[in-house]
Amino acid sequence: MEERSDRRNFWDRVTQKLGKRVPTSQEELKQILQEAQEAEMIDEYTARLMARALEFSSREARDVMVTYSQMDVIHVQDNLKDIIDFSFKTAHSRFPVVAGDKDEILGILHTRDLFNYFFIPEEFNLKSLLREPVYVSEGQNLPALVKEFRDKRTHIAIVVDEHGGVSGLVTLEDVIEEIFGDIEDEFDLIDNEKNIVQTGSDTYYVNATTELEEFNEYFSSHLAEEDADTVGGLVLGLFGYLPKRGEVAKSEPFVFQVARVDKRRILLLKVRYTSNEDA
Repeated sequence: MEERSDRRNFWDRVTQKLGKRVPTSQEELKQILQEAQEAEMIDEYTARLMARALEFSSREARDVMVTYSQMDVIHVQDNLKDIIDFSFKTAHSRFPVVAGDKDEILGILHTRDLFNYFFIPEEFNLKSLLREPVYVSEGQNLPALVKEFRDKRTHIAIVVDEHGGVSGLVTLEDVIEEIFGDIEDEFDLIDNEKNIVQTGSDTYYVNATTELEEFNEYFSSHLAEEDADTVGGLVLGLFGYLPKRGEVAKSEPFVFQVARVDKRRILLLKVRYTSNEDA
């Protein structure tokens, strides 16, 4: 009750100062947030965070899931060493375990359950470690998905389409990142209204749509412009596939780390640059 009163008091104070009535729609809320920021009642970071929270309820599992083609899975016939190596390579702590293709999910493996078998690999039995998978629909909204995670005490769910086929998987971390993830990354870039923003002595955030010509001019570099027009296109070519957030590719003298990506393209890159003089 007290929390609800605090929220009402906040909006009362904002709307009273701005001469507005209490908002009744999401669009009105967004407009008032923008005006509150312009009136310096809240800072830009807070405004962005609140705006993303407003959009949260309209987002669905399909919007944040890892797609079918990008799912990292363990096959039931994999041995203990292969599974451990794969978990280190991917840096995941939970995996779907499949019998054949990715539609035949037997259960979920938590890598922490492997620790007991490090010194007794002969007793390892993968099937005995599997947990019942939680299934959610593509259209399940994110607040309902969070409740599902909480009720089922899990951090991972398999996303299925209207026919029951596997579309992908979603984790609690994916959902949380929908509100908090990349805000700091985007904030520096958008606030400066530049394609390239320096964040350290040799680190930068670069909008993936930045033309290679502009990029080369900024860094006095000579990255080939024949095969791609933008930095994002160049990096996509280095990977040979659509990378996930956090993946790294190199093209001397640059190290490109994917800071933000959607289902179709790279959006934002964290770039480390070492000049020839420093090499």
